[in-house]
Amino acid sequence: MLEEFLKNFKSVVLSTIDEDNLPFTSYAPFIKNENKYYVYISAMARHTRNLDANNNVALFFIEDEISCENIFGRKRVVLQSTSVKLPRDTKEFDNLISIFEKEQGSTMKMLKSMKDFSIYEFTPKSGEAIFGFGEAYDIGGENCEELLERKGQTGHKK
Repeated sequence: MLEEFLKNFKSVVLSTIDEDNLPFTSYAPFIKNENKYYVYISAMARHTRNLDANNNVALFFIEDEISCENIFGRKRVVLQSTSVKLPRDTKEFDNLISIFEKEQGSTMKMLKSMKDFSIYEFTPKSGEAIFGFGEAYDIGGENCEELLERKGQTGHKK
């Protein structure tokens, strides 16, 4: 169910922490490769500066308002993650750029030569998934891809 939901996304909402320890939310196109998530972002972007100063980031995926059954029950996933900036001029970097080109289209042909852009790798550590009313799960497991029943919660009270 988790993988099925995430496969429809081409971008992710990033929640980073700024220099004043305040949350900052933005988005970026992403790819997923071997249980990790990657973005290719410019040094000019505020979220890039935030990631360089604090490697904690939340990745947020949410169902489109237009296609949801109920605005109060939009399907969504959040992954609490850590980030690392990958070095350029490596085989791994070139491989990831190729995947970006294949999955994100022709704009990557132009962006890949821009030296102010970097790839950031996100490793999920925990998370939660909401797939409807009464369908809330924690996310865990070795690769943070397992839906886990929430323990100790009794649901909504009237």
